[in-house]
Amino acid sequence: MQTPGDALEQARMSYEGHLNTCRQCAADRAPCAVAKHLRRVYNSLDLAARRGVVGGPATRMR
Repeated sequence: MQTPGDALEQARMSYEGHLNTCRQCAADRAPCAVAKHLRRVYNSLDLAARRGVVGGPATRMR
């Protein structure tokens, strides 16, 4: 089972790896839809880690 820190690191590496290999991101100099999704996953895990929620994204407050 992954720890929250491992999941956060994996999400960061996935995002950065995508930016380095995606032709669309490189050509447009703007993140594609996949890059945006990977960034949201990273941000959700980061927010959950900061709030101390173990094992998933933070719940949204309305």
